[in-house]
Amino acid sequence: MDFPEELKYSKEHVWVRVEGDRAVIGLSDFAQESLGIIRAVELPDVGDELEQDDSFGSVEARKCLAELYAPISGTVLEVNEELEAAPEAINDDPYDSGWIVVVSLDDPEELKSLVSAEDYAEQVSLADEEEE
Repeated sequence: MDFPEELKYSKEHVWVRVEGDRAVIGLSDFAQESLGIIRAVELPDVGDELEQDDSFGSVEARKCLAELYAPISGTVLEVNEELEAAPEAINDDPYDSGWIVVVSLDDPEELKSLVSAEDYAEQVSLADEEEE
């Protein structure tokens, strides 16, 4: 599994890439692999206000329907409309073409609640061990 070091990760398996006063958000490689083939994505609307830890959409996979939880608060500036026609982009490339939303970075302090790639990799490897 791949966990790019420049990203921050939430306990809900969502990643954040900070780009100035904006943040790109997507689903981690671990999450997409755990879910299986993603068949549909429910996206918020541009202009929606996200609150940290609140649901902002969902992904439907072969195995289940999973809620997406906002890793940070902010206003939705962009949504990846390509996912409506090709939700499997999250499986194919979760960190590039599979991004989900771009939000304003309203409170940079919230980033402190997220973990580094190294810590996230350790967290998911412990989760894998518990399942075995």
